Amino acid sequence: MKGFELDQLFEQFTSIKVGVVGDVMLDTYCWGNVERISPEAPVPIVAITGREFRIGGAGNVALNLAALGAQVNMITVTGNDDDAKTLAKLFDDNHIDTSFSLKDENRLTTNKMRVISRNQQMMRLDTEITNDLSAELELLFLEKIEQYLQTVQPHVLIFEDYNKGVLTQKVIESTISLCKKYDVLTAVDPKKKNFFSYQDVTIFKPNLKEVKEGLNIALDKIDLPSMETVHEQLRDKLNHQISFITLSEKGVFYQCPDKSALIPSHIRNIADVSGAGDTVIAVASLVYATTRNELLMAKMANIAGGLVCEEVGTAAIKKSVLLEECKLLLA
Repeated sequence: MKGFELDQLFEQFTSIKVGVVGDVMLDTYCWGNVERISPEAPVPIVAITGREFRIGGAGNVALNLAALGAQVNMITVTGNDDDAKTLAKLFDDNHIDTSFSLKDENRLTTNKMRVISRNQQMMRLDTEITNDLSAELELLFLEKIEQYLQTVQPHVLIFEDYNKGVLTQKVIESTISLCKKYDVLTAVDPKKKNFFSYQDVTIFKPNLKEVKEGLNIALDKIDLPSMETVHEQLRDKLNHQISFITLSEKGVFYQCPDKSALIPSHIRNIADVSGAGDTVIAVASLVYATTRNELLMAKMANIAGGLVCEEVGTAAIKKSVLLEECKLLLA
């Protein structure tokens, strides 16, 4: 693509409406100093000097989309607690609409608290309930999803599954059916538990490890013929349109009915791979919703995934940085 065409594409992102459905979490970082060992047990005493709250889980996909200028709704179920209030403010600060989300008194908002000293994680404390939504809550949640589809009329809906109970079998199947009814594209970043629940989605985006576990196969080498076979095996079970599989340092693979490609990764100074999958599904969904171009979708998402791996911790892609990198590598 030419530079001015990329400029136009990135400007079009602002007109795209995207819904993200899935498990959100609050990422809490506590920094401190260790000066001594506790007299009560052989563990270090961390004197906390600072805290930071970040949007995690499916919320990080929404964060990436908002950073690229899309109109984003986060549709989820949290507890009705202080962590939920903190998350709501973070979403609001980042211009992400949560008006179609639910709060449930019987659930805890997922909070992953990391205690860090001298750039080393000392401990992680998780607060969460991972039980599936109750039947009553499922129905209320599906009502909210249909209200969103009717009211906002989004271009694409992304399922972001972290196995925390929001994306139940019924929620997945019913939401895909609703998206067909309202002519909305669907994309999914699956996890093992519901791997084959996403029948008839538009874009199915697992990573290679998830594919191997899901299909119970061992891939001796990664080449185009072997990945095309993987696509056919997935399609036999899912009847989806596009396979988009991330291959870590080997890049990405995509296949739709009439074309496929292996796209190698670009050389990067990898600092941290956490959150890269969130960025990839966000960019892929946004580009495909804008262009319906599978190859461009795969190339740009591949670039974006590499860029965020250069940053420490979960970080949303920067629109200006991605644009310049795309001009450098795609123009």
